[in-house]
Amino acid sequence: MHVLSLSLSSTFFYLFLTSTIPISPAKLIISQPPALRRLHHRELSDDYYSKKCPQLENLVGSVTSQRFKEAPISAPATIRLFFHDCFVEGCDGSILIETKKGSKKLAEREAYENKELREEGFESIIKAKALVESHCPSLVSCSDILAIAARDFIHLAGGPYYQVKKGRWDGKRSTATNVPPNIPRSNSTVDQLIKLFASKGLTVEELVVLSGSHTIGFAHCKNFVGRLYDFKGTKRPDPSLDLRLLKELRMSCPFSGGSSGVVLPLDATTPFVFDNGYFTGLGTNMGLLGSDQALFLDPRTKSIALEMARDKQKFLKAFGDAMDKMGSIGVKRGKRHGEIRTDCRVFL
Repeated sequence: MHVLSLSLSSTFFYLFLTSTIPISPAKLIISQPPALRRLHHRELSDDYYSKKCPQLENLVGSVTSQRFKEAPISAPATIRLFFHDCFVEGCDGSILIETKKGSKKLAEREAYENKELREEGFESIIKAKALVESHCPSLVSCSDILAIAARDFIHLAGGPYYQVKKGRWDGKRSTATNVPPNIPRSNSTVDQLIKLFASKGLTVEELVVLSGSHTIGFAHCKNFVGRLYDFKGTKRPDPSLDLRLLKELRMSCPFSGGSSGVVLPLDATTPFVFDNGYFTGLGTNMGLLGSDQALFLDPRTKSIALEMARDKQKFLKAFGDAMDKMGSIGVKRGKRHGEIRTDCRVFL
Protein backbone atom coordinates (compact mmCIF):
# COMPACT_ATOMS: atom_id res chain seq x y z
CA MET A 1 0.00 0.00 0.00
CA HIS A 2 1.49 3.35 -0.98
CA VAL A 3 0.75 6.73 0.48
CA LEU A 4 -1.16 9.15 -1.70
CA SER A 5 -0.69 12.89 -1.53
CA LEU A 6 -3.27 15.29 -0.22
CA SER A 7 -4.11 16.35 -3.77
CA LEU A 8 -5.84 13.02 -4.24
CA SER A 9 -7.59 12.98 -0.90
CA SER A 10 -11.28 12.27 -0.56
CA THR A 11 -13.17 10.51 2.17
CA PHE A 12 -16.55 8.96 1.71
CA PHE A 13 -18.34 8.89 4.94
CA TYR A 14 -21.81 7.54 4.52
CA LEU A 15 -24.41 8.44 3.23
CA PHE A 16 -29.69 9.35 4.61
CA LEU A 17 -39.42 8.30 8.38
CA THR A 18 -42.06 7.58 6.83
CA SER A 19 -44.90 6.15 8.76
CA THR A 20 -48.26 4.92 7.70
CA ILE A 21 -51.37 5.55 9.71
CA PRO A 22 -54.21 3.04 9.37
CA ILE A 23 -57.18 4.73 7.72
CA SER A 24 -60.56 3.20 7.13
CA PRO A 25 -61.71 2.92 3.49
CA ALA A 26 -64.51 5.43 4.12
CA LYS A 27 -62.16 8.02 5.55
CA LEU A 28 -59.64 7.37 2.79
CA ILE A 29 -62.21 8.20 0.11
CA ILE A 30 -63.17 11.43 1.82
CA SER A 31 -59.58 12.66 2.34
CA GLN A 32 -58.08 11.33 -0.90
CA PRO A 33 -58.14 14.38 -3.21
CA PRO A 34 -56.15 16.83 -1.00
CA ALA A 35 -53.80 14.06 0.10
CA LEU A 36 -53.10 13.12 -3.49
CA ARG A 37 -52.58 16.76 -4.42
CA ARG A 38 -49.98 17.13 -1.68
CA LEU A 39 -48.26 13.91 -2.75
CA HIS A 40 -48.25 14.94 -6.40
CA HIS A 41 -46.73 18.29 -5.45
CA ARG A 42 -43.74 16.54 -3.93
CA GLU A 43 -43.30 13.86 -6.57
CA LEU A 44 -40.14 13.67 -8.64
CA SER A 45 -40.12 12.25 -12.15
CA ASP A 46 -37.69 10.99 -14.77
CA ASP A 47 -39.12 13.31 -17.44
CA TYR A 48 -39.52 16.49 -15.39
CA TYR A 49 -37.39 18.51 -17.83
CA SER A 50 -38.45 16.72 -21.03
CA LYS A 51 -40.06 19.91 -22.40
CA LYS A 52 -38.30 22.64 -20.41
CA CYS A 53 -34.72 21.41 -20.92
CA PRO A 54 -34.64 18.12 -22.88
CA GLN A 55 -30.86 18.23 -23.31
CA LEU A 56 -30.19 18.51 -19.54
CA GLU A 57 -28.60 15.11 -18.94
CA ASN A 58 -26.40 15.42 -22.02
CA LEU A 59 -25.20 18.82 -20.84
CA VAL A 60 -24.34 17.58 -17.35
CA GLY A 61 -22.84 14.42 -18.84
CA SER A 62 -20.45 16.39 -21.04
CA VAL A 63 -19.07 18.10 -17.95
CA THR A 64 -18.82 15.01 -15.75
CA SER A 65 -17.08 12.94 -18.44
CA GLN A 66 -14.53 15.70 -19.02
CA ARG A 67 -13.96 16.19 -15.29
CA PHE A 68 -13.51 12.44 -14.81
CA LYS A 69 -10.71 12.47 -17.39
CA GLU A 70 -9.00 15.60 -16.10
CA ALA A 71 -9.49 15.13 -12.34
CA PRO A 72 -10.68 11.60 -11.44
CA ILE A 73 -10.96 12.62 -7.80
CA SER A 74 -14.04 14.61 -8.89
CA ALA A 75 -15.98 11.33 -8.80
CA PRO A 76 -15.75 10.50 -5.10
CA ALA A 77 -15.78 14.21 -4.26
CA THR A 78 -19.11 14.81 -6.01
CA ILE A 79 -20.75 11.64 -4.73
CA ARG A 80 -19.80 12.61 -1.21
CA LEU A 81 -21.25 16.09 -1.78
CA PHE A 82 -24.59 14.52 -2.69
CA PHE A 83 -24.61 12.36 0.45
CA HIS A 84 -23.78 15.29 2.70
CA ASP A 85 -26.40 17.44 1.00
CA CYS A 86 -29.22 14.91 1.37
CA PHE A 87 -28.48 14.09 5.01
CA VAL A 88 -28.70 17.75 6.11
CA GLU A 89 -31.95 19.60 5.25
CA GLY A 90 -32.67 17.07 2.49
CA CYS A 91 -31.52 16.97 -1.15
CA ASP A 92 -31.82 20.71 -1.77
CA GLY A 93 -28.36 21.93 -2.78
CA SER A 94 -27.81 23.66 0.57
CA ILE A 95 -24.30 22.15 0.79
CA LEU A 96 -23.30 24.33 -2.20
CA ILE A 97 -24.05 27.68 -0.56
CA GLU A 98 -21.06 29.83 0.40
CA THR A 99 -21.03 31.88 3.59
CA LYS A 100 -21.53 35.58 2.94
CA LYS A 101 -18.37 37.57 3.47
CA GLY A 102 -18.30 38.98 6.99
CA SER A 103 -21.34 36.98 8.10
CA LYS A 104 -21.32 35.27 11.49
CA LYS A 105 -23.91 32.76 10.26
CA LEU A 106 -21.87 29.99 8.64
CA ALA A 107 -23.24 27.88 5.79
CA GLU A 108 -23.22 24.06 5.85
CA ARG A 109 -19.99 23.72 3.92
CA GLU A 110 -18.17 25.60 6.70
CA ALA A 111 -19.08 23.00 9.35
CA TYR A 112 -16.21 20.94 10.76
CA GLU A 113 -17.77 17.74 9.39
CA ASN A 114 -17.60 19.21 5.87
CA LYS A 115 -14.08 20.62 6.01
CA GLU A 116 -12.67 17.69 4.03
CA LEU A 117 -15.13 18.03 1.16
CA ARG A 118 -13.01 18.41 -1.96
CA GLU A 119 -13.12 21.51 -4.14
CA GLU A 120 -13.24 19.24 -7.19
CA GLY A 121 -16.78 18.24 -6.20
CA PHE A 122 -17.98 21.83 -5.90
CA GLU A 123 -16.22 22.82 -9.11
CA SER A 124 -17.91 20.02 -11.06
CA ILE A 125 -21.35 21.29 -10.07
CA ILE A 126 -20.48 24.95 -10.73
CA LYS A 127 -19.24 24.09 -14.22
CA ALA A 128 -22.28 21.92 -14.99
CA LYS A 129 -24.65 24.62 -13.74
CA ALA A 130 -22.98 27.28 -15.88
CA LEU A 131 -23.37 25.15 -19.00
CA VAL A 132 -27.00 24.31 -18.22
CA GLU A 133 -27.80 28.00 -17.54
CA SER A 134 -26.42 28.93 -20.98
CA HIS A 135 -28.99 26.60 -22.59
CA CYS A 136 -31.87 26.56 -20.08
CA PRO A 137 -31.67 29.76 -17.99
CA SER A 138 -33.36 29.77 -14.57
CA LEU A 139 -35.07 26.43 -15.19
CA VAL A 140 -32.91 23.70 -13.61
CA SER A 141 -32.13 23.50 -9.89
CA CYS A 142 -28.65 23.01 -8.50
CA SER A 143 -29.98 20.10 -6.44
CA ASP A 144 -31.10 18.26 -9.59
CA ILE A 145 -27.74 18.89 -11.26
CA LEU A 146 -25.95 17.51 -8.19
CA ALA A 147 -28.12 14.36 -8.25
CA ILE A 148 -27.43 13.79 -11.96
CA ALA A 149 -23.71 14.46 -11.63
CA ALA A 150 -23.37 12.02 -8.71
CA ARG A 151 -25.04 9.30 -10.81
CA ASP A 152 -22.79 10.07 -13.76
CA PHE A 153 -19.62 9.79 -11.70
CA ILE A 154 -20.77 6.51 -10.14
CA HIS A 155 -21.30 5.09 -13.62
CA LEU A 156 -18.02 6.47 -14.99
CA ALA A 157 -16.17 4.68 -12.17
CA GLY A 158 -17.78 1.35 -13.08
CA GLY A 159 -20.92 1.55 -10.97
CA PRO A 160 -24.58 1.29 -11.95
CA TYR A 161 -26.44 3.64 -14.28
CA TYR A 162 -29.88 4.43 -12.89
CA GLN A 163 -32.56 6.92 -13.85
CA VAL A 164 -32.41 10.09 -11.76
CA LYS A 165 -35.81 11.45 -10.78
CA LYS A 166 -35.91 15.22 -11.04
CA GLY A 167 -38.02 18.17 -9.93
CA ARG A 168 -36.20 19.28 -6.77
CA TRP A 169 -36.09 22.97 -5.90
CA ASP A 170 -33.11 24.47 -4.13
CA GLY A 171 -33.41 25.12 -0.40
CA LYS A 172 -33.57 28.61 1.06
CA ARG A 173 -31.33 28.04 4.06
CA SER A 174 -27.93 26.55 4.82
CA THR A 175 -26.72 26.49 8.42
CA ALA A 176 -23.52 24.92 9.73
CA THR A 177 -25.05 24.09 13.12
CA ASN A 178 -27.47 21.67 11.43
CA VAL A 179 -24.64 19.49 10.18
CA PRO A 180 -23.13 17.70 13.25
CA PRO A 181 -26.20 15.64 14.29
CA ASN A 182 -26.87 14.54 10.71
CA ILE A 183 -23.50 13.28 9.47
CA PRO A 184 -22.06 9.90 10.61
CA ARG A 185 -18.61 9.75 12.19
CA SER A 186 -15.78 7.46 11.16
CA ASN A 187 -16.12 5.73 14.54
CA SER A 188 -19.93 5.63 14.71
CA THR A 189 -21.41 2.47 16.20
CA VAL A 190 -23.89 0.36 14.27
CA ASP A 191 -26.61 1.49 16.71
CA GLN A 192 -25.83 5.12 15.91
CA LEU A 193 -25.76 4.46 12.17
CA ILE A 194 -29.06 2.57 12.17
CA LYS A 195 -30.74 5.35 14.17
CA LEU A 196 -29.40 8.08 11.87
CA PHE A 197 -30.33 6.30 8.65
CA ALA A 198 -33.78 5.45 10.02
CA SER A 199 -34.33 9.14 10.72
CA LYS A 200 -33.87 9.69 6.99
CA GLY A 201 -36.30 6.91 6.07
CA LEU A 202 -33.59 4.40 5.14
CA THR A 203 -33.51 0.76 6.19
CA VAL A 204 -30.66 -1.28 7.67
CA GLU A 205 -30.09 -2.89 4.29
CA GLU A 206 -29.88 0.51 2.61
CA LEU A 207 -27.42 1.63 5.28
CA VAL A 208 -25.10 -1.26 4.41
CA VAL A 209 -25.57 -0.87 0.66
CA LEU A 210 -24.91 2.88 0.67
CA SER A 211 -21.80 2.32 2.80
CA GLY A 212 -20.55 0.46 -0.26
CA SER A 213 -19.76 3.86 -1.79
CA HIS A 214 -16.52 3.46 0.15
CA THR A 215 -15.44 1.17 -2.67
CA ILE A 216 -13.74 4.29 -4.12
CA GLY A 217 -12.12 7.23 -2.35
CA PHE A 218 -9.66 7.83 0.44
CA ALA A 219 -9.54 8.76 4.12
CA HIS A 220 -7.17 10.95 6.12
CA CYS A 221 -5.21 9.33 8.95
CA LYS A 222 -7.10 11.28 11.60
CA ASN A 223 -10.26 9.36 10.73
CA PHE A 224 -8.83 6.01 11.80
CA VAL A 225 -5.61 6.65 13.77
CA GLY A 226 -7.38 5.81 17.04
CA ARG A 227 -7.86 2.24 15.79
CA LEU A 228 -4.10 1.89 15.34
CA TYR A 229 -2.86 2.93 18.77
CA ASP A 230 -5.60 3.53 21.33
CA PHE A 231 -8.86 1.77 20.46
CA LYS A 232 -11.62 3.02 22.76
CA GLY A 233 -9.10 4.10 25.40
CA THR A 234 -7.43 0.68 25.73
CA LYS A 235 -3.97 1.89 24.65
CA ARG A 236 -4.06 -1.02 22.21
CA PRO A 237 -5.01 -1.33 18.53
CA ASP A 238 -8.46 -2.41 17.41
CA PRO A 239 -8.45 -6.24 17.74
CA SER A 240 -10.63 -6.57 14.63
CA LEU A 241 -7.94 -4.99 12.42
CA ASP A 242 -5.89 -7.31 10.19
CA LEU A 243 -2.35 -7.41 11.64
CA ARG A 244 -0.63 -6.89 8.28
CA LEU A 245 -2.88 -3.94 7.54
CA LEU A 246 -2.19 -2.56 11.03
CA LYS A 247 1.55 -2.63 10.37
CA GLU A 248 1.19 -0.86 7.02
CA LEU A 249 -1.18 1.77 8.40
CA ARG A 250 1.17 2.55 11.31
CA MET A 251 4.00 3.15 8.84
CA SER A 252 1.88 5.72 7.03
CA CYS A 253 0.11 7.21 10.03
CA PRO A 254 2.27 7.75 13.13
CA PHE A 255 0.57 8.26 16.48
CA SER A 256 1.21 11.99 16.36
CA GLY A 257 2.59 14.42 13.81
CA GLY A 258 3.58 14.04 10.20
CA SER A 259 0.36 12.54 8.83
CA SER A 260 -2.01 15.46 8.23
CA GLY A 261 -1.64 15.21 4.45
CA VAL A 262 -1.58 11.42 4.21
CA VAL A 263 -4.59 9.60 2.81
CA LEU A 264 -5.17 5.89 2.29
CA PRO A 265 -7.74 4.03 0.19
CA LEU A 266 -10.99 2.97 1.81
CA ASP A 267 -10.91 -0.11 -0.43
CA ALA A 268 -7.31 -1.32 -0.64
CA THR A 269 -7.97 -3.78 -3.48
CA THR A 270 -9.64 -1.61 -6.15
CA PRO A 271 -9.67 1.99 -4.83
CA PHE A 272 -10.51 3.55 -8.21
CA VAL A 273 -13.19 1.08 -9.36
CA PHE A 274 -16.82 1.10 -8.23
CA ASP A 275 -17.29 -2.59 -7.40
CA ASN A 276 -18.01 -4.74 -4.31
CA GLY A 277 -14.35 -4.89 -3.22
CA TYR A 278 -15.22 -2.84 -0.14
CA PHE A 279 -17.41 -5.67 1.18
CA THR A 280 -14.82 -8.32 0.33
CA GLY A 281 -12.31 -6.34 2.38
CA LEU A 282 -14.61 -6.23 5.40
CA GLY A 283 -14.69 -10.04 5.31
CA THR A 284 -10.93 -10.16 5.82
CA ASN A 285 -10.81 -7.40 8.48
CA MET A 286 -9.47 -4.88 5.98
CA GLY A 287 -12.02 -2.15 6.71
CA LEU A 288 -10.20 1.17 7.11
CA LEU A 289 -12.75 3.05 9.21
CA GLY A 290 -14.03 1.64 12.47
CA SER A 291 -17.61 2.30 11.40
CA ASP A 292 -17.02 0.30 8.22
CA GLN A 293 -15.58 -2.78 9.94
CA ALA A 294 -18.37 -2.61 12.53
CA LEU A 295 -20.85 -3.51 9.79
CA PHE A 296 -19.19 -6.92 9.53
CA LEU A 297 -19.15 -7.49 13.27
CA ASP A 298 -22.82 -6.79 14.04
CA PRO A 299 -25.34 -9.58 13.25
CA ARG A 300 -27.89 -7.02 12.04
CA THR A 301 -25.61 -5.91 9.22
CA LYS A 302 -23.09 -8.74 8.70
CA SER A 303 -25.39 -10.98 6.66
CA ILE A 304 -26.17 -8.10 4.29
CA ALA A 305 -22.47 -7.26 3.90
CA LEU A 306 -21.72 -10.91 3.15
CA GLU A 307 -24.44 -10.98 0.51
CA MET A 308 -23.04 -7.88 -1.18
CA ALA A 309 -19.53 -9.39 -1.11
CA ARG A 310 -20.78 -12.57 -2.81
CA ASP A 311 -22.81 -10.95 -5.57
CA LYS A 312 -21.41 -7.87 -7.31
CA GLN A 313 -24.40 -7.40 -9.63
CA LYS A 314 -26.82 -7.59 -6.73
CA PHE A 315 -24.82 -4.90 -4.94
CA LEU A 316 -24.77 -2.61 -7.97
CA LYS A 317 -28.53 -2.96 -8.49
CA ALA A 318 -29.23 -2.41 -4.78
CA PHE A 319 -26.94 0.62 -4.74
CA GLY A 320 -28.75 2.29 -7.62
CA ASP A 321 -32.11 1.67 -5.92
CA ALA A 322 -30.82 3.04 -2.60
CA MET A 323 -29.42 6.15 -4.28
CA ASP A 324 -32.77 6.76 -5.94
CA LYS A 325 -34.51 6.56 -2.56
CA MET A 326 -31.91 8.72 -0.84
CA GLY A 327 -32.34 11.34 -3.54
CA SER A 328 -35.94 11.89 -2.42
CA ILE A 329 -35.10 12.86 1.16
CA GLY A 330 -36.47 16.24 2.22
CA VAL A 331 -37.23 17.41 -1.31
CA LYS A 332 -38.46 21.02 -1.62
CA ARG A 333 -41.04 22.07 -4.22
CA GLY A 334 -42.58 25.43 -5.01
CA LYS A 335 -41.70 29.03 -4.19
CA ARG A 336 -42.89 28.74 -0.60
CA HIS A 337 -40.23 26.17 0.25
CA GLY A 338 -37.59 26.55 -2.45
CA GLU A 339 -36.07 28.45 -5.35
CA ILE A 340 -34.21 27.80 -8.60
CA ARG A 341 -30.79 29.38 -8.15
CA THR A 342 -28.87 30.78 -11.07
CA ASP A 343 -25.60 30.52 -9.10
CA CYS A 344 -25.44 27.44 -6.87
CA ARG A 345 -23.26 29.27 -4.36
CA VAL A 346 -25.70 32.12 -3.64
CA PHE A 347 -29.35 32.34 -2.59
CA LEU A 348 -31.62 34.33 -4.92
